[in-house]
Order: sequence, then structure tokens, then C-alpha cells
Amino acid sequence: MHPKKVVIAGGSGFLGTNLASELTDQGCRVVVLSRRPPSQATAWDHAIWDGRQVGPWAQHLDGADALVNLVGRTVDCIKTPDHCDEILRSRVESTEVLGAAMARADQKPPAWVQMSTAHIYGDPSEDVLCDEDSAFGYGLAPDVGRAWEAAFERSLPDGVRGVVCRTSFVLGRGAGAMPRLAKVARLGFGGTVGHGRQGMSWIHERDMNRLLVRAITDTEMRGAYVMSSPNPVSNAKFMAALRRALGVKIGLPAATWMVRIGAPLFLRTDPALAIYGRYVVSRRLRQEGFDFSFPDLEAAFADLY
Repeated sequence: MHPKKVVIAGGSGFLGTNLASELTDQGCRVVVLSRRPPSQATAWDHAIWDGRQVGPWAQHLDGADALVNLVGRTVDCIKTPDHCDEILRSRVESTEVLGAAMARADQKPPAWVQMSTAHIYGDPSEDVLCDEDSAFGYGLAPDVGRAWEAAFERSLPDGVRGVVCRTSFVLGRGAGAMPRLAKVARLGFGGTVGHGRQGMSWIHERDMNRLLVRAITDTEMRGAYVMSSPNPVSNAKFMAALRRALGVKIGLPAATWMVRIGAPLFLRTDPALAIYGRYVVSRRLRQEGFDFSFPDLEAAFADLY
């Protein structure tokens, strides 16, 4: 199948603009649902929505080939009660309103690709390797992931193929979390965090695009997939590879107590994002023979930097 029209909810962020650009280059018409109009001209169309109520934007779903839902407040923040509430509600409410709009469409999109998170497996010890069949974890991110996927299951109309993307850390040079991490490394602070054994599961932005397009077009894909490279690494190996790619010889290590103090004070983010981690791989993609363009971290960083 070659899609003629795809609607991307939450398509103004890093993943959304990447996917919109990829689909547009393939000759597909893309409509991005976002809360604000774009600051500059784009090759794709935009429709304004609030992520909570069905409005005029819903007309774009009628006759589309696929809906891709990437909506969710960033988790790269200090986890105040307000932020935690926003992280949950932004995901659940947007999924439910998309389901309500889909139900009203005369010609529903045959495919709904839904973002989720590999953090749904929690922060297990370094000897645990998780895949699609693994137990979910404990804490804020797993609880949000459960609620997010449950909202999708409730909202998916009968007859619409659904694909859930449990996505790991997406590596991209120009956006996402990597530019800030690279800046920290260039300043000489890109050393091991804590004991350094926590898992860093990752995927190159180009492979992420390929998997999203495959989820849109491959009628055999349905259900939950872990979207992550087949070779997760420890934090120590990840930071060492990043330093080599950037040509930085020194990387000062950061003890756990230092990250707990410094992350919220200087980076305005949650220290747990660096202190903890997980090793995830996809059993399903391996069985289906998906060939990653960047299966290894060194090659991924070499391409980006």
C-alpha cells in the first residue's frame, strides 16, 4: 500500500516533523494536527486542535489512509504534580478524542498507528532484557504507558488496524534530547552516570521513520511492537561512544547524588532519566525480518555526527 493521505496528531514535534517530511517526500499528502499554526511554511498541511474536543479538524480523518498519534507532553522536565498530570492527560485525552472523531467518520482510516513508550517496562536491573512479552514495570512512566495503551484499546474502532509503538530513545542530531546531551558531552561532562550499568535502549531517527511508515503501510502489522535497535548498551558504553563520535577525549563522570542535584537545578529535568534505564529489544521485528539501517550505536553516531 502506498498512502495518499496521512493525518499526524502531534506532528509539530521532533518525530512528527521527521515523519511528515518522509511521507511528503514519498508523494503523500500529510495533515498535521497541532495546537498552534507553524512558525514557517511547510510542505504539509496543518489543522488546529486542542487535543481534547472533536472539532473541524476531524474532517481530515474522513477518507485518510492512516492516522498516526504522536501526542504527549514531553517527559524531559521536573516531575512536579502538575507536570505528571499533564504527561498523563495529554496522552490519554488526545487518544480518546481521536477515537471519538474516528467513530464519526464516514470513511475511517484503515490504520491507526499509536505512539507508546518502552519505559512501560519500568527500570529493571541490568540483567533483565525486555521484549513485547515482558511484564510492565512500576512507577510513573509504566503507569502512564498502561493508561495510554488502555485508552487506545478503548478508542480503536472495529475494523481499523491498530499498531502500538513502544519506542525507546530516538537519536536525532537536530532535535529531540540528543542536541542537549551532545552539548553536555562537548563541555566535558559526558562521562558515566552513576554506576553506568543502566540500560540505554535507542533507535536512529531514520529507522524510526522506516518503522512508522511500515506500520502505516504493512497490513500484516498489528498490536504492540518494541521500536528499538537490536543492540541496547549500558550508559557507560553509550557515553563513551558519543564522546568518540564528537571527538571529545574527556568525560567527567557524574555520581548519582550529583545528578540528583544538578539535573533539576541546571538542566531543569528529571534526574531519573539519566540514573535509571532499561534494555529492550523487539522479538516481533526480529521474527518478521526487519533489517535496521543502524543496528549498532557506533554507526548511528557516525551518521549523526
